[in-house]
Amino acid sequence: MNKLSCYLCGSSDSYSRPGKVRDNDEVVVLECKNCGLVFLDQHQHINADHYQNSGIHAEEPNYDKWLNDCKRDDTRRLTFLKDKITNKSILDFGCGVGGFLELASDHCRTSYGLELETGLQEHFSQRNLKVFKTFEKLLDSGLKFDVITAFHVVEHLKDPAQTLSDLSNLLNEGGEIIVEVPSPSDALLTLYNSVPFQNFTYWSQHLFLFNTDTFKKLSRKASLVTNFVKNIQRHPLSNHLYWLSQGKPGGHKKWNFLDSDELTSAYEASLAALGLTDTIIGSLSKTEF
Repeated sequence: MNKLSCYLCGSSDSYSRPGKVRDNDEVVVLECKNCGLVFLDQHQHINADHYQNSGIHAEEPNYDKWLNDCKRDDTRRLTFLKDKITNKSILDFGCGVGGFLELASDHCRTSYGLELETGLQEHFSQRNLKVFKTFEKLLDSGLKFDVITAFHVVEHLKDPAQTLSDLSNLLNEGGEIIVEVPSPSDALLTLYNSVPFQNFTYWSQHLFLFNTDTFKKLSRKASLVTNFVKNIQRHPLSNHLYWLSQGKPGGHKKWNFLDSDELTSAYEASLAALGLTDTIIGSLSKTEF
């Protein structure tokens, strides 16, 4: 039994999940027996300025390649949110290389980003993207937003509930926060029990992993309302078959001849019905819609 208290419920009753953290053998992946939160047992490497010069994107110096690699996800997100953001003011919190922000700017009234990674600022200037360097500068701007997005950011935060609460104070009346995070209920971790995947997917930068249940608990901890939580599958069947056959990532690129729009949609629907997708997306707000 591990005595580290759960961030969501405070329970000290947790167990070690199968697998390991790929970039730090000293870190253990835990799951709370009480509420089901999946979290790392060490957060010491995350401090106030960790992500300003973290170097976690250093392997992607080619920003055009990075944008291209993210294009499928950015396009999916725009399609999903287009009706919500059209003629609205938006903030993309933790905007990365700015792909979604760039796509969304054609539909929004105003669009801003926030990205702590200092090495990206010149890139933003070249692409005419309005991106704040720090949360403090964002607060000083006095801006308010109709929609705040946070795609694969919340799992990096040492105190995600407090950050979500702080972001909610930047919402206009009736505004919402859209959060997308990786899920620990991923079929490769649970249904298929892929040992190579269990030893690959956990990362020292992902402090917490939320499924639909723990996401709602996170929302309550932040004193926010959960409007919806939707299971989505980022990686298609080819990716899963490659993991199960070869024990390696990249099957969605190497075996993409197996995929079709119909098969991908059907496979996502099947996993979503079981709550076993690799990702969830949810909407939070100060008051119920």
